[in-house]
This record gives sequence, structure tokens and C-alpha cells, in this order.
Amino acid sequence: MSMLIAAALVFVLIHLLISGTRVRGALVGIVGEPVYMGLFSVASLGVIVWLAMAYGAASGTGPFLWDAPPAGRWIQAGVQLLALLFVVPGLLTPNPTSVKQEGAVDKPVTGMLRITRHPFLWGVVIWAVGHLLVNGDGPGLVLFGSMALLGVFGTYSIDAKRLAALGAPYQAFMARTANIPFAAIVQRRQPLRILEIGWWRLLLAVVIWAALLWGHGMIFGVSALP
Repeated sequence: MSMLIAAALVFVLIHLLISGTRVRGALVGIVGEPVYMGLFSVASLGVIVWLAMAYGAASGTGPFLWDAPPAGRWIQAGVQLLALLFVVPGLLTPNPTSVKQEGAVDKPVTGMLRITRHPFLWGVVIWAVGHLLVNGDGPGLVLFGSMALLGVFGTYSIDAKRLAALGAPYQAFMARTANIPFAAIVQRRQPLRILEIGWWRLLLAVVIWAALLWGHGMIFGVSALP
């Protein structure tokens, strides 16, 4: 359990502190942008592997904090579909919050960006919360809780970095969009236009969801369904 906590802390810290505006800027100034991105990617991948191995070793050891409700796995399956409907279109939509896509800051706001300017990260949050529903043990709380926290705080970290780097254009982009999903629509700053997201992006999300639902037991050793 201590190894899992250490891995989770390192995973969160390298994304919120090392990639933070000032630290990142200092490191880029020393080694350059390409080298920094390469080293950060390798470090992130290494910590993810460490985190997965530590969770596998600690899983099922307790303490057990809550039990999943009888319909928990069915609810979880629906939550994961919602998560992928954010994640997949979020990854496939031009977005100035994404890596190497700062040029999209001047493009019109369409599709998923009308819902949130951070669709991928909010998809991660939904994914993590859904897993917490059916993983009420200590290791599950550490793993999925840290993922949820990183997703939420990551949205603010990215906004700070992009605002510092892009200035007024990103400020205008923030004024047209919202961080919290659907907030810009509720506030009538944006209309909800589902078809703008792209039918193929939504279909791909459903296909990936179905594949993961079917193969979860083979891939992760635990069935996603009762």
C-alpha cells in the first residue's frame, strides 16, 4: 500500500508541479522544448507503469471502505460510456488546451468545446469516479481518487500554462468556453450542438466502450459486468 501511495503522489506531482508554469518554463529554458517533452513523456510512462504494478500488488488488501450497490456494475458501465463520450471526441477535436495544438486558439468554438474546453480531462474524472463506485477498498481509493484529483486540478493547471503562453487570445477563448462541463451552455455563452461533435467520434467512443466492456476481464482480470 505504501508503494501505491508513493506512486500516486509522484504521478500527481509531476503533472501538477513539474509541468506547472514556472517549473516547466525553467526546465525548458535549460534543456529546450523537444528534450523536455521527451523526458517528461518517458517519466510519465514510467510512473504509470509503476502505478499499475503497485496497484496490482496492493489490490484487494483493504481496508474496505464501502461495498458496491447491487446495481453498481451496471451503473459503472453507463458511467464509463459517458466518460468515453468525453475522452474520445476530446482527443480527436482540435483544442488549444491539447499538446502542440495552441494554434487552434483562434478557431471558432465548436463541438465538444461548447461543452467544456477540457473534455479529455473531465472524461478521466468521470472514468475515475465510476471506478470508485465499485472499488471501495483502500488501493482503489488511492488509485482512482488520485486520477480524479489530477483530472480536476489539471484543468486549472493547463489554463494557467496556456494563459501565460498565449495571453489575450487564450483569455478570449476562456471567455467563450467553460471548464466545468455544460457551464457555458447553461450560462448561454454557447449553444448545445451534439451533431457538431461528429458522428464518427461518438460512434468510435461507443465501439471502444463496448470492446472494453467485453474484454475487461481478459485485460485487467476483473469483469466489468456482474
